[in-house]
Amino acid sequence: MKKVDIFKALLLCVVLILALAACDTDTAPTAEEMEEAESEEAAEPAEEEMEESDQEIPTLTLWVYDDTRLTVLNELGAEFEAEYGVGLTVEVQDLSEIRNAMTLGAATGEGPDMVIIPHDNLGPMVEEGAAAVIDLGDKEEQFLDPAIAGFFYNGALYGLPLSVENIALFRNVDMVPDAPTTWQEIYDTGVALVNDGTADSAMGFPDLTYNSYPMYTWQGGYIFGRDAEGNFTADDIGMATEGMINGLEWAYSLVEAGAVSTNIDWEAIHVQFETGRSAYIMTGPWAITRFKEAGVNYAISAFPEGGYPFMGVQGIVVNASKENVLLAQTFCIDFLATEENYQRLFEADTRPSAIISIFNAADDPDTKAFNEAGVNADPMPNIPEMGYVWDAWQNATLLVFQGDLDALTALQKAVDQIRQQIEADA
Repeated sequence: MKKVDIFKALLLCVVLILALAACDTDTAPTAEEMEEAESEEAAEPAEEEMEESDQEIPTLTLWVYDDTRLTVLNELGAEFEAEYGVGLTVEVQDLSEIRNAMTLGAATGEGPDMVIIPHDNLGPMVEEGAAAVIDLGDKEEQFLDPAIAGFFYNGALYGLPLSVENIALFRNVDMVPDAPTTWQEIYDTGVALVNDGTADSAMGFPDLTYNSYPMYTWQGGYIFGRDAEGNFTADDIGMATEGMINGLEWAYSLVEAGAVSTNIDWEAIHVQFETGRSAYIMTGPWAITRFKEAGVNYAISAFPEGGYPFMGVQGIVVNASKENVLLAQTFCIDFLATEENYQRLFEADTRPSAIISIFNAADDPDTKAFNEAGVNADPMPNIPEMGYVWDAWQNATLLVFQGDLDALTALQKAVDQIRQQIEADA
């Protein structure tokens, strides 16, 4: 007989004895009374079981801005629930909605428990008190330094890095069989191909900012410097430094040679490369599928002479204003941050992993080439002031390409505009 059944039987006996003791007569309980007592006793555990089944499992909410990892994140959520007893709901939201929910909801405790964001969106969230610190402990050694740096802010880590991405140099192998070793070589081969009618463009510039950053950095250009602790600082704006000026002048020299259009159009320049009319293009892994489908014979390489791109880092930020901060940190640090789980995320999305071992083990030629191009990549500045940079930078470069201003004057105007906006919002 089970222990529980013995306990129930003893309990029933005690109930009957007490009932007899309470009676004024020696009359024993009737069969109906005994049956009623048994049915009441039998109902008690059923009610307890109902109460237990009605208890809700604690649930964390994770917002993502694309659905590439949605399936694997839901699978991992089910495993997390089985292991920790905490559910995970994954929802796809527009990135602007994610930013608003985290910054505007910081004071009210609204929004999701966690979000996946590009690291350059981090600054305002930290400044508004919406991001919780992540302490990876010894696990931090498993991650790429730039990936950690991307979510490092004011001396602390505010996100779990998931993946990294950067641009690289594509070339049309039919036009340029070997990877160039200097920027002058890019200029010479590109101009020659345009002059003999083989190409319409020497270099594809999807823009003259993010996707062209290596042409500035190979001569020491930068956007924001860093303070003594390694944090980006708006006190040091590098937009008009020699490296930035020289890089923009190099690009304009292609315009002067008639080898690049003054019209900078992201879509048009990608079409130009995939139709075999451009020798080179600087762009990211998002372009691989369209180039393959177009059948263009391309190769990917790192940038010449130490030019390096921005690195973008995607990661999870925990909402500091929610009551489930500790549960969310447990999900990130104790559960998700393993080589096995990151391998599953990489296979679902193919963005290079933020974990060193998986990053280095990539055997796909395109992925390996992008990784090599991003070895020295610098995380895009994650401070709020970076939001003032894009329009000023783009306007300056377009003024140069259209022949309205020289590079020094245009970039100095951009610096002045950025400083004025920073001061106005101080």
